[in-house]
Amino acid sequence: MFRNVMALALVAGGFVIGAAPLARAHAFLDHASPAVGSSMRASPPVLMLWFTQDLEPAFSRVTVTNQAGQRVDLNNAQTPPGQPAELQIGLRSLPAGNYTVTWHVVSVDTHPTDGTFTFQVGGR
Repeated sequence: MFRNVMALALVAGGFVIGAAPLARAHAFLDHASPAVGSSMRASPPVLMLWFTQDLEPAFSRVTVTNQAGQRVDLNNAQTPPGQPAELQIGLRSLPAGNYTVTWHVVSVDTHPTDGTFTFQVGGR
């Protein structure tokens, strides 16, 4: 019985250890400014996204669109020097309305992730 318990513990431990690198193997969105689902009074000049892993800038992008699906960003996405897990893009002056952020990034270990979220200008 002791052998069975030890074998089970080793197998369970192996799953836990094996799963840990997978959790770190992708750059997931950690937080953003403007924040996901937020409402602000004034137009922000820049959208900033922070990820859980460093990005490969050449393969990472973000767009911001208005309710009509028109791009309202300045098409100048970049990872700032010394901030390899951050992606920024300049924004036009945004009138009141709802905006959609769509991002696609590739982490330095080549794993892609993507997502979308919204924020609102002119609320509250």
